Amino acid sequence: MNGSPRPRKFRVQKSAGKVLASIFWDQDGISLIDYLPKGQTINAEYYLYLVVQLKDFLKEKRRGQFTKGVLFLHENAPPHRALATQKKLAYLGLQCLDYRPCSPDLAPSDYHLFPGLKKQLKGRHFPSDVEVIAAAETWLDGQHSEFY
Repeated sequence: MNGSPRPRKFRVQKSAGKVLASIFWDQDGISLIDYLPKGQTINAEYYLYLVVQLKDFLKEKRRGQFTKGVLFLHENAPPHRALATQKKLAYLGLQCLDYRPCSPDLAPSDYHLFPGLKKQLKGRHFPSDVEVIAAAETWLDGQHSEFY
């Protein structure tokens, strides 16, 4: 129809891409967060780099826990199951617990940590990865010790 206003097109604001975070935590809170650089994948070598960082953190910040021994629970992803990973974990003094893939109670990050974080970030648009990371860390830092 002549004289009718043209329909308006809405511009969709593009949000930042996905950010992959490896989060190591225990009953005392977050021990280590690592954000995978763009274009990289987590392989056994990269995962071992993270585990060494975790061990250094535990020795420095949580000495009592490390000397008592550390029980380490991680899922059955290929970098976690690699023979080199298993040998390095034993060398570092980290005792691995068997992960049962059909036991949701053994995946505390999946049912406890990540749902709250996803809820906090849902529907928000971030122009950059830096802002996504800042929002995630703000939420994680804001959790009381009882949360962990």
